[in-house]
Amino acid sequence: MYDVRQRYLTDAVETAGPTRLLTMLYDRLLVDLDRAESSLQLGDRGAASQCLMHAQDIVGELMSSLDTDAWDGAEQLMSLYGFVLTELVEANVHADAGKVHACRELVAPLASAWHEAAEQAAAQPAAQARGRAVPRFAAAEGTDDANGAGLLGVG
Repeated sequence: MYDVRQRYLTDAVETAGPTRLLTMLYDRLLVDLDRAESSLQLGDRGAASQCLMHAQDIVGELMSSLDTDAWDGAEQLMSLYGFVLTELVEANVHADAGKVHACRELVAPLASAWHEAAEQAAAQPAAQARGRAVPRFAAAEGTDDANGAGLLGVG
């Protein structure tokens, strides 16, 4: 049977640009962390494990897409990703909802920052077309749009 919802999601991912894909990854990571924490609190280790493994896959994707040469803070972000990945593995092995919660507390502000950066990046071309500058997200300084490096070295 044809699954319209699945096709819509597939199309959304396949047609999204790098900035949108990044925010989608962060959004899904937060969903996985929330579900894993809730499942662990309810004692459903199987459901928690599935969410935690998917969250680990997302963090791995974030790590692989980060260009550590694109800007000064990239190495620190990579270190944070590595820490979160290690903590998620530990949370899964030991069924530790506290570690999952701590990871969520680290990831949530990053997700907000990425969403803000994406909004500002989207607004910038429209403002430039009207002949005025739009302030760039502070961490986006150092990106090189001329050679195709995306926002914060992703893309």
